[in-house]
Amino acid sequence: MIKQVLSPLAAACLLGIAGQALASPSPYSTLVVFGDSLSDAGQFPDAGGPAGASTRFTNRVGPTYLDGSGEVFGPTAAMILGGKLGVAAGDLGPSTSLVNAAEGLPDGNNWAVGGYRTDQIYDSITAAGGSVVSSGGETRTRDGYLVGRVADPNALYYLTGGGNDFLQFRITDDPSARAAAGRLVDSAQALSQAGARYIVVWLLPDLGLTPATNGTVLQSFGTQLSGIFNEELVSQLASSGANVIPLNIPLMLQEVLADPGAYGLATGQNLVGTCFSGNSCPENPIYGRHGSNPDPTKLIFNDGVHPTIAGQTLIADYAYSVLSAPWEATLLPEMAHGTLRAYQDELRSQWLADWENWQGVGQWRGFVTGGGQHLDYDDQDSAASGDGFGYNLSLGGSYRIDDAWRAGIAAGFYRQKLEAGAEDSDYKLNSYLGSLFVQYQQDRWWGDAAVTGGYLDYDEANRKFAIGPRTVEEKGDTDGNLLAFSGRIGYDIAQGGEAWHLSPFVSADWARVKVDGYDEGNASTSLSFDEQKRYSRRLGAGLQGKYALSEQTQLFGEVAVEREYADDTQNIGMAFTSLPANGFTLQGYTPQSHLQRATLGFAQKLTPELSLRGGYSAHRSDDDLQQGVSLALSLDF
Repeated sequence: MIKQVLSPLAAACLLGIAGQALASPSPYSTLVVFGDSLSDAGQFPDAGGPAGASTRFTNRVGPTYLDGSGEVFGPTAAMILGGKLGVAAGDLGPSTSLVNAAEGLPDGNNWAVGGYRTDQIYDSITAAGGSVVSSGGETRTRDGYLVGRVADPNALYYLTGGGNDFLQFRITDDPSARAAAGRLVDSAQALSQAGARYIVVWLLPDLGLTPATNGTVLQSFGTQLSGIFNEELVSQLASSGANVIPLNIPLMLQEVLADPGAYGLATGQNLVGTCFSGNSCPENPIYGRHGSNPDPTKLIFNDGVHPTIAGQTLIADYAYSVLSAPWEATLLPEMAHGTLRAYQDELRSQWLADWENWQGVGQWRGFVTGGGQHLDYDDQDSAASGDGFGYNLSLGGSYRIDDAWRAGIAAGFYRQKLEAGAEDSDYKLNSYLGSLFVQYQQDRWWGDAAVTGGYLDYDEANRKFAIGPRTVEEKGDTDGNLLAFSGRIGYDIAQGGEAWHLSPFVSADWARVKVDGYDEGNASTSLSFDEQKRYSRRLGAGLQGKYALSEQTQLFGEVAVEREYADDTQNIGMAFTSLPANGFTLQGYTPQSHLQRATLGFAQKLTPELSLRGGYSAHRSDDDLQQGVSLALSLDF
């Protein structure tokens, strides 16, 4: 196990990671990592660190950042990402560590080993004796991850690789670059065929934009061959059949280099020609570890090819931005379902106020209603928390056909805003709804049925997230529609002529919300979302009551419990807009199985034909709460 001797810098980093993990969804059972030094969690002993510590390929935590100082190495991007996802700390440790073996400590799920080529990465997944770590004359060997086991379908798998094929001159031309990319695809396919459902794969960083090659005769060679590697990697992944999230690391680093100050990095410095440690590259004269103001958080590279803690954090944040995106995007259909519930509450409140008090046969009763709503979505394993509010204007009317029947029409406009996620992403929805309904009331039996349709205009779908110290906003907009049917049957247990009415009832509801697919921008973080369809199928039972305080004033209320049968976790298809052929699917919101709702209100006759109605309604489940208030006028004519 890696012993943490933390400086204030390291403590701040790791405490920040832990805080985000506690506050964020954690949909994955664990994180399993394969790759090279870019992801190595500490397979090798640290000769220049404290006893029992391990080497990682980034900077030490400070304050001196020097070998022999007693300072450990900072976490790599995979470890930081695991912390943000709430993965158990022990799982984030190395798989085949010489230190763990010497001290009798348990192994972790990080199989990445510094120096591994793509063939060795494949062996660490599939081969007997495929995980090999050697240092100082000691060697430890373990069977590859899949030997004697299947993949955990609920885990997140994470692959990096290809750089060492280049550095060890296994990539020297177009065919060798494509062959190396194919071996990394083979690793992803092996995991997929063994049951892995979620696999993150890095595109290889531009090797010409590293201190090891930048400004040398190898710069153009590195850029060309890493580009060929990525071209083949993307092509083969697209046809592999594996559900792969391809991180466009080259494009992300280009964006960081174009505006380093926005990401907390130094400006006016050669960030690809200098490094922090001075190993295999020129040390930065200001922010290098022997510079005038040593600070690895101002530089991307610790040495010739490996990121500093700042670079590792930017990459982890980038990965987290895409993994967390469906937790917000799948709330868009929920916004529409929330609007539908509020609209149906308005109709039911009007019907409840009218109960046993319909207009005369052959007459119309019109109503107009204004109201407001508040929505609160709590964190789920695969959905972000959200806080929303809205307002509405509804109107409609009913016509009494005979003693037992009346029919009506209603329409409503709803404006809803939702802020979701850690950075308060903004989502706005305009809903235009219309209904036809029919009601029955005779001999203490009553019933109602309604069909509702609507157009949904999401005029803002602005996702916000942090990449280092920068808050990034990806903007989108989309449309959609909804269709719903509802019905209830009840029996009034009050005797005729009583001042009160009390009725048990049963209900059935069906709804379908469709949200069209949409694209964000064209940056490395920009995503394309597929069309979403979210169905609701509910059965319920409840009790409604009414009491006449006087001929002019009545109180009414309703409580009900409902069972949602369409409660599977919502999956959403996605792709980076920069890699449109490489689609993938991730989990999002899980509809709640058991719901409760309640309504309280009053009705006051102002004149024989004109009435005022007011009310409060609430819908509650384990994770969500929706509340609304309304005020309405109704007129007989």
